[in-house]
Amino acid sequence: MKKKTTLIAPSLLASNFLELGKEVDMLNNSEADWLHLDVMDGRFVPNISFGLPVISHIKKAARKICDVHLMIEEPERYAEDFKKAGADILTVHYEACTHLHRNIQQIKNLGMQAGVALNPHTPVHLLENVIKDVDLVLIMSVNPGFGGQHFISQSLIKIKQLRALIEEHQAHALIEVDGGITTDNAAEIIAAGADVLVAGSSVFNAPDPAAAIKALKLA
Repeated sequence: MKKKTTLIAPSLLASNFLELGKEVDMLNNSEADWLHLDVMDGRFVPNISFGLPVISHIKKAARKICDVHLMIEEPERYAEDFKKAGADILTVHYEACTHLHRNIQQIKNLGMQAGVALNPHTPVHLLENVIKDVDLVLIMSVNPGFGGQHFISQSLIKIKQLRALIEEHQAHALIEVDGGITTDNAAEIIAAGADVLVAGSSVFNAPDPAAAIKALKLA
């Protein structure tokens, strides 16, 4: 059986912001598939990252999909602005959305792919009624807010549960996993059912980030 192709989405949260243009060029010329952009508001998560102006500039330089992950409260207030800034995929958190179905439809109506992220404590079965509406589900394998954390092993069970849910409902959502991913655990995460690996520290802190991306791609 042919090995499935895993998508690699390096997280620019771990990049050198003083050299952001060079970092994007490196990703353009690497085997990375997407650029993962983490937006934090200091309310939903205990950290503040970057916002619309930075994403607008990244989009101008990027030749690959901009995968925007909103770790913010009231994401519906900003969906249209992130579309204008250049988001191709917009992921909101289940925990931040009182009216999740409405949020998903808003994102899709704006012409973006819609993703839903789950924090480590949030069970997969809560997505049963929207799984056929989303393009992507993001399993957080660390507590959101900071890079450089260790992978939570329970996430492997959640990935398998999510794969089963997708197959049961004949849905098409990709499974993206974010947090603590390295070349040491990537193969196990892929075997559990992941389609997309987000990697920050393990890419940008590597001596050769492009080689680290290639190694993840081969996992």
